Amino acid sequence: MSYSPDFGYEDHFVADARQEERVSFIRKTYAHVAGAVALFIALTAIMVNTPSIVEPLANIAFGNWWLVLIAFFIASTAAHRMAASPANPGLQYMGLGLYAFAEAILFAPMIWLIRTHMQGGDQIIVQAALFTLMIFGGLTAFVMITKTDFSFLRGILSLAFWAVLALIVVHFLTGFTLGTWFAMGMVVLMSGFILWETSNVLHVYRTDQYVAASLAIFSSLATLFWYVLQLTASMED
Repeated sequence: MSYSPDFGYEDHFVADARQEERVSFIRKTYAHVAGAVALFIALTAIMVNTPSIVEPLANIAFGNWWLVLIAFFIASTAAHRMAASPANPGLQYMGLGLYAFAEAILFAPMIWLIRTHMQGGDQIIVQAALFTLMIFGGLTAFVMITKTDFSFLRGILSLAFWAVLALIVVHFLTGFTLGTWFAMGMVVLMSGFILWETSNVLHVYRTDQYVAASLAIFSSLATLFWYVLQLTASMED
């Protein structure tokens, strides 16, 4: 337990904090997740409905996808480091905003493609969003109700993450098709990350780290949506 002059109160780890502090931390965390989702939706809608923005993005994304992934990885790393800054709340919020902006750039070309080139594109997007929220809500409720500690998943998820990166590299180098099974596997993997990160909200973070916690959860939620959207679109082909 330490005094933080930047926040003006004593910071507790959530697991050791008083009940009212734990409840406040959880509310702040998920309020920030909701805010990040709202910002992501707004930015994506602006990009998708602005041809001068989305068409160049689509040309880059579909022509040089590896460049988009590298840029996203850099932005994501910077955003997580900013959100974890213990001494600068403004920097934390900038990190969360940067990540929402990076996700919007990543999603805009695919959503634009689905809307303009697939019959019932808007319905596909809505269905994928609902499926994603159902999965996320169910997993979150399970952890919150049972208070299960999923810290044991860390090593498993880490190994799976590096295996996924290896598959993606093979895909870019050889043209190997990842396909539907890969997307299904990623839905399972992101579900595991959501269980682990929700457990961290209850057991690991300090009570002043709600922005960092919300970014971790939002990143897995957005990735889950990415692959649920792919699966939903593939079923309509």
